Amino acid sequence: MKKQTFKRISVITAMLLVIGVSLTAVLYRATGCFDLFGDSAIAAQMLAYTNGSVRFEAADHEEEQPEDQPMIPEKPLAKQQPVTEFPTEKPAKTTHSGDTYPVVEIDNSGGNMSYDNISVDNGTPYDPDIGELLSSELPFTLMDNRTVQVLIYHTHTCESYLDEDCGYYYDDFYPRSTDGSQGVMAVGDEIAESLKKQGIGVVHDTTLHDYPSYDGSYGRSWDTIEKYKKKYPGILVTLDIHRDSMTSGDGTKYKPTFEYGGKKAAQIMIMSGYDESGGFPTWNENLIFALKLQKQCEDSYPGMTRALDFGEFSYNMDFNNGSLLIEVGTDANTTDEAKYSGELLGNALAAVLKNNVNNS
Repeated sequence: MKKQTFKRISVITAMLLVIGVSLTAVLYRATGCFDLFGDSAIAAQMLAYTNGSVRFEAADHEEEQPEDQPMIPEKPLAKQQPVTEFPTEKPAKTTHSGDTYPVVEIDNSGGNMSYDNISVDNGTPYDPDIGELLSSELPFTLMDNRTVQVLIYHTHTCESYLDEDCGYYYDDFYPRSTDGSQGVMAVGDEIAESLKKQGIGVVHDTTLHDYPSYDGSYGRSWDTIEKYKKKYPGILVTLDIHRDSMTSGDGTKYKPTFEYGGKKAAQIMIMSGYDESGGFPTWNENLIFALKLQKQCEDSYPGMTRALDFGEFSYNMDFNNGSLLIEVGTDANTTDEAKYSGELLGNALAAVLKNNVNNS
């Protein structure tokens, strides 16, 4: 009898243990479910897909950029257009009105890496040996036969500049125009003209890739590059010429400038992409080209460049090993300042290319 009672007690105890463990598991799972509405869930919801990578954003998005700091809007990756804009055509000459806001000149040449007289803003996990890369040969060789080997184009063709240097801009200022004489198309003309004077074959495309719709600009400009490559198989270099924008929270606009030969010009920012996943196999060769051009610009025209922007993006620079995106000034620079920079940029590019020429 005692043995049977002991067995019953043992069975009951075991059943109670099983029930206890099961209830604990259920409560744990329930707690996890309720936590979906807690801090961890809120944090998870703040994960944002930005320019091809996931980043953690602060809960208060307004605090990410102090009002007294220039704000530089991010551009989308190649063939991705998260921003929707439907620009209207703006006449070349417009009577401005409304409140005025200051334009502040800056020297925006600092980065987080430097070598000799050049600066690089490295936003990648890769630590480049700038000296070694500069001593490397260009990944392509210019043919000395005046065939078209350089393509200049504009993904955001309507980007434009101020028409006068007066220290302010008006509330109704709209820095986009289909008038080619007011913006980046005029800069492209200057680059092309400088190259032609040096005997380098160049074609300048002025297709409005961002008008009437901004969406799909990079996809359309990619198609343009392919079209010209088929027409001119000798194209080695493709340059996407843009202008930047820096505006603080109080409406102040910033214009990066330098002087050469007694004339004011817009600083330029050369951009070179990076991708360790293998989807952009020529990024290292593009970087060699970018650094050589950065060095030539500073050797010839001190103060001309902002820090070379080396980051995890492509912006159609994955087309070949001679593709770069170059920002010439901002929307607060004048057209004349930007055009002068285009002339100097063309001279520097010609010097880089002619250092590596095949005369056969």
